[in-house]
Amino acid sequence: MTSSVRLALAGDTMLGRGVAEQLNRDGPFALFDDDIRAIAADADLVVANLECCISDRGAKWDPRHKPFHFRAPPSAVETLIWLGVDCVTLANNHALDYGHLALADTRRQLADAGIAVIGVGDTEADARSGVIRQVGDEHVAILGIADHPADFAASERAPGTAFADLYAGTPRWLTDRVRELAAEADIVIVTPHWGPNMTTAPRRHVRRAARDLVDAGATLVAGHSAHVFHGVAGRVLYDLGDVIDDYVRDPVLRNDLGLLVLVDVAAAGPVRLEAWPLKLDCAHTGLAHGDDADWVRHRFTAACHDLGTAVAWQDDRLVIDWG
Repeated sequence: MTSSVRLALAGDTMLGRGVAEQLNRDGPFALFDDDIRAIAADADLVVANLECCISDRGAKWDPRHKPFHFRAPPSAVETLIWLGVDCVTLANNHALDYGHLALADTRRQLADAGIAVIGVGDTEADARSGVIRQVGDEHVAILGIADHPADFAASERAPGTAFADLYAGTPRWLTDRVRELAAEADIVIVTPHWGPNMTTAPRRHVRRAARDLVDAGATLVAGHSAHVFHGVAGRVLYDLGDVIDDYVRDPVLRNDLGLLVLVDVAAAGPVRLEAWPLKLDCAHTGLAHGDDADWVRHRFTAACHDLGTAVAWQDDRLVIDWG
């Protein structure tokens, strides 16, 4: 008889620019309220999309054409340790913002802290490998990929990200890798950085890729990239939204409101999801309350309803039971 594993899933975790300034000013433990840390501590594994490099070296990648470059100081590792982060994916459009030197620093510092890194590597095969962690009696595989940008892709000659051109269709290497991990592990988590920013629902190519990943053996798919959360359909959490940043607030899409998601997952699939509404101020995140929490509740409930999933509100959190 198999048991379930509790995962804490954090979407875009951006610790650069204004967040880095806050971190340097007030220290690595001032970016999140203690409530966030306490919720994450209830998980067996904490997985985040780290949307920046961690380094004090490197030069901006293609500064004439790339508008945003995010780099956090080395002390950002202490923030991740304090939050209890076990694994980060760097398969995203900011991993190489300060080039290969800063990416190498990021990987080294995270490894030294005992935090697993997925979605990047010295070679294409390395970037696509993922990790397998044992949690109790269960082996949990975690795989990170990104559908943009192509110029960050790892090759046999240069380090980079696990790039998958999902717009052209789900590549064979990706579904093959999911099948391989499903043969090696009890639970397979795929965390893609996919689709454009500031959208309220998954695009067609994202939905197609989600079906292909599940068909290949993914136990759970947890995406990110839009900066706002999307709904849940079956085994797919289409977008986790952001957990910390310094971005300008959109008054309609409310990218200053987010979710911290805990999911109980067994080999047969997800069992229960609990999502806590978050309030993202500039460079600081706490739990959302009052009207902000109500907005998150209504938005997530509607987004899930559109995908055929029922959501309940219990004890200040959003709940999905797969039964």
